[in-house]
Amino acid sequence: TALGPILGGVLTSGITWRSIFLVNLPIGIVALFLTLRMVDESRAPHARRVDWAGVLTFTAGLLAGVYGLTEAGQRSWTDGLVLGCFVAAAVLLVAFVIVELRVAQPMFDLGLLRTPTFGGGLIAAFAMNGSLFAMLLYVVLYLQNSLGYSAMDTGLRLLVMSGCTMIVATIAGRLSEHLPLRLLIGPGLLLVGGGLFLMAGLDADSSWTHLIPGLIVAGIGSGMVNPPLAATAVGVVPVAQSGMASGINTTFRQIGIAVGIAVYGSLFSSRMADSMHRNPAGGTHAAYADGLNLLFCVSAIVAVVGGVCALVMIRSKDFVPHGPAPAADAEPAQQVPTG
Repeated sequence: TALGPILGGVLTSGITWRSIFLVNLPIGIVALFLTLRMVDESRAPHARRVDWAGVLTFTAGLLAGVYGLTEAGQRSWTDGLVLGCFVAAAVLLVAFVIVELRVAQPMFDLGLLRTPTFGGGLIAAFAMNGSLFAMLLYVVLYLQNSLGYSAMDTGLRLLVMSGCTMIVATIAGRLSEHLPLRLLIGPGLLLVGGGLFLMAGLDADSSWTHLIPGLIVAGIGSGMVNPPLAATAVGVVPVAQSGMASGINTTFRQIGIAVGIAVYGSLFSSRMADSMHRNPAGGTHAAYADGLNLLFCVSAIVAVVGGVCALVMIRSKDFVPHGPAPAADAEPAQQVPTG
């Protein structure tokens, strides 16, 4: 994660933007080789059938919803195509729930949502990617399109955040063995929200240094959240359901970033057009800054809500013995009287 912005800048500036997709090939080949050589094979004692009905309804529902959100920024929220996508998404996702309740071997056991820690982890995963990580796209566009930095220069500036994330994540990974996970994930998301709020306040004359305090705070928060987050999924389910739980947690991360980018795009284009109409003399730089300020505030609220939910819902007592063993919530020791 820390090296991503730099490597992306090197590939984009030195080769071509297409190389950022092709670079996955050698990485994937190395990962596959190491997996085959070093990871022991394991098989479920009872093979499960693929829940094709669940896969199709869930995927199609998400596709329709995200496409509708994306098109809303280009057309309008009342456009027929946009409304049709939202209706289709709602119908398909309701159908998905019905399918999962009726099939013998569902893709997603909805009963897992009755475990507060599992639900809190999903909300935290959505909020993490739907706030800071979705906003990185618009920060990159601001640095390149508005301030004129190259892809390489942009990657170097984002090291302010990703470097903090790398250092703090190393520490958080160790702390997760001794502290309740909610005390890492919840405050981490609150820091992410605080960092995003700090980045707001841009104007036409702002330089990239305005973003530095917010990038540092958000980077620290991100480093606190990411290491323990997966444990809120795999740590609260039996071993046989760990793949399902991990997959759903990862899916909520991807939903968060997809929905975040789509919604922020709609808000950004609307706010920028309104700013140009209200203040045509300010030019595109002022309008760009105005639109970005709105996104910083909205994404910060998403992170703060996720942090509060994590603090309330994630509980140490929900973890099963074979999963990660986070520390129990601290309670004062009781004195035992002796004779």
